[in-house]
Amino acid sequence: MLSEEEKEELKAELVQLEDEITTLRQVLSAKERHLVEIKQKLGMNLMNELKQNFSKSWHDMQTTTAYKKTHETLSHAGQKATAAFSNVGTAISKKFGDMRNSPTFKSFEERVETTVTSLKTKVGGTNHGGGSFEEVLSSTAHASAQSSGGETPRAEEELQC
Repeated sequence: MLSEEEKEELKAELVQLEDEITTLRQVLSAKERHLVEIKQKLGMNLMNELKQNFSKSWHDMQTTTAYKKTHETLSHAGQKATAAFSNVGTAISKKFGDMRNSPTFKSFEERVETTVTSLKTKVGGTNHGGGSFEEVLSSTAHASAQSSGGETPRAEEELQC
């Protein structure tokens, strides 16, 4: 238990501490306002400070060992992936080239050219000299578009064969 005198001393000390805290808050508030005024005069604003803090943080992170190791690992993985994709692309190109030169494809190409030539003859085309595969297809499509309705279904049947 506290005596009356001790209670009075503690109450006085409590009032004094509350007054000091209030004074310190007022002083802190005044100093914060003064800080804002100085920053405004110097052209510093919140956005600039955020940019500076971000730049500093980014730089600090980039200099860490973990970042450097991760960067090296990902860079190496990217190089390996690029090489792998390049190899796959080369292999696919080679396979398509091999397929284009295969006897099966050549036979198919000859059949299409023969069918197209036959169609041109039946539809009334004048060029019987053949031409490139692309030219034959183009001229056949043109001739088919100009032909009468009675001959078109038969020409389409032969094309499907």
